[in-house]
Amino acid sequence: MAQEPGANGGKTNAPEIPEGMPVLQIVSQYVKDLSFENPSMGVNVQRPQIDFTVDLQARRLGENAPYEVLLKLRVTAQQEEKTLFLLELAYGGLFVLEKIPEEAMQPMLLIECPRLMFPYVRRIVSDIISDGGLPPLMIEPIDFAALYRSRMAQTGTQPNPTLPA
Repeated sequence: MAQEPGANGGKTNAPEIPEGMPVLQIVSQYVKDLSFENPSMGVNVQRPQIDFTVDLQARRLGENAPYEVLLKLRVTAQQEEKTLFLLELAYGGLFVLEKIPEEAMQPMLLIECPRLMFPYVRRIVSDIISDGGLPPLMIEPIDFAALYRSRMAQTGTQPNPTLPA
């Protein structure tokens, strides 16, 4: 039985956020791009060399619009100079950030948002590789704070509190 609007005194089931508190809200998460190549189908896999790269991007989709955060992974496995598989995944998330101090905006987008997305990315990688006929790959948790600091050190810049639209 559907509940009539206002049947519970006009209150919604969403938690109320105290006035002035910062807000980080996940609007949606999605696979933006996925590629899996398995040229070694049927090869006996024994202790392959796994190479793994991570890239993060964040941008505002427009004025008064959510931020898009992209977590891009590239996973390759080689055994005796032969490529076993190549997986490329771009996983996106839309986030609403409100009342976040300017100095915390970039760390929030490049540390906290990817941290929230990572369990889903990990599962997708494991499932795709397993569905490709290989043993599932369980990616170790990523320290996004260390990745952020490393990225800032490489570019030799201080964190930029605002990201371009």
